[in-house]
Amino acid sequence: MSSTAKPAKTAKPAKTVLISGASIAGPALALWLHRYGFTVTVVERAPELRTGGYKVDIRGTAIEVCRRMGVLDEIRANSTDMRGGSYVDDGGRTIGELPADIFGGRVEEDDEIMRGELARILHDRTRDDVEYLFDDSIAELAEYTEDGGGVTVTFESGTVRRFDLVVGADGLHSNTRRLAFGPEERFKRHLGAYVSIFTAPNHLGLDRWETYHALPGKLVCVYSSAGETDAKNLFVFSSPEELPYHHRDIAAQKRLLAGTFEGDGWEIPRLLGHAADADDFYFDSISLVEMDRWSRGRVVLLGDAAHCSSPASGQGTGLALTGAYVLAGELARSGGDHTVAFERYEAHMRPGVEQNQKMAEGFVKEMTVDSKWKIALRMFMVRTLPRTPWKNLIAKKIRDDIQAAANAVPLADYTSPLTDFAAPTRAHGTPRPTVAA
Repeated sequence: MSSTAKPAKTAKPAKTVLISGASIAGPALALWLHRYGFTVTVVERAPELRTGGYKVDIRGTAIEVCRRMGVLDEIRANSTDMRGGSYVDDGGRTIGELPADIFGGRVEEDDEIMRGELARILHDRTRDDVEYLFDDSIAELAEYTEDGGGVTVTFESGTVRRFDLVVGADGLHSNTRRLAFGPEERFKRHLGAYVSIFTAPNHLGLDRWETYHALPGKLVCVYSSAGETDAKNLFVFSSPEELPYHHRDIAAQKRLLAGTFEGDGWEIPRLLGHAADADDFYFDSISLVEMDRWSRGRVVLLGDAAHCSSPASGQGTGLALTGAYVLAGELARSGGDHTVAFERYEAHMRPGVEQNQKMAEGFVKEMTVDSKWKIALRMFMVRTLPRTPWKNLIAKKIRDDIQAAANAVPLADYTSPLTDFAAPTRAHGTPRPTVAA
């Protein structure tokens, strides 16, 4: 990111914000910023809203954030409603099964929704009030200091526009982070595993159920959630070294996945056959993003772009929603002074983020157990747990650990005395109140 050499003037309060990324963090931030009176533009590289992906947890602090956003009821209506899960052997015989609450470590209001459904809900709630630019991306960022300062953004389409602030909410492979902070390899730390997921026919006939098959260093899961006729196929495998491929080279990723699981049993050959034709194929490393600072000048990062905790934490979506709430709230509280807001946002979020990243490091090893005897021990525990007198204690320990991470970021109150944002859900297209920042 370049900067002019002109003397800096007093920064004007921010009013226009460009957000890069239209998945979860970006539209969530857009919703809050619009309510606080900011003018928001969201740019997304994909030609349309991405509706694929895996199931994501909404728990802990994120539950209250969604309630204040006014989207919790719609999330409930689109819940995966999973009933439970089971482990099977090479022949497909059930080794043991557990109810969904134990599998997911859920309590009380915790819920689960498909990532694509959540993205749709957030887009529907913001598309009438926020400018969306699909099939485009940021090519260059240049801060300027005249007229109070801002950022000149050159888009890949050739368009040049000015914004008061730029937010990178564009994921693990953030383009905004690369432009403003430097190459990805400075900040990404590989945790020793890869994950792939894609949609395929539900030939196992699963109904709100997930079926797991474990191999040394590998885990395969097939699940189908409420209202779905198809199934999601999830593959995880360990790899201490980072594999040589580009994150946009889908053909190379499919070859890597097929080669890694070649010769494995159960339903794996059939599942891999569906990967070849899947149009929502996803493949990536399980990695953390670790940065000393999440902002530079008028550019700030949000969600996975700033602090990816990886799928192993189960908290990426929760941190994205909570981070959007905090960042927007601090911008409103500071009257649009980004120098104050960015510092407060990071100070508020960082301790909880680091707690979740530490948890992810432990969980990724649990996802890819490295020996047959360890797998056998786990299967014994799954098989016997429902009949043991201490099952409730074990389940509580699992839940307590997960809930501690889910509630690691304290929930600040940015609504009073401005307004109460926990308002009833509006019908699509109805104007929503705006509060000046």
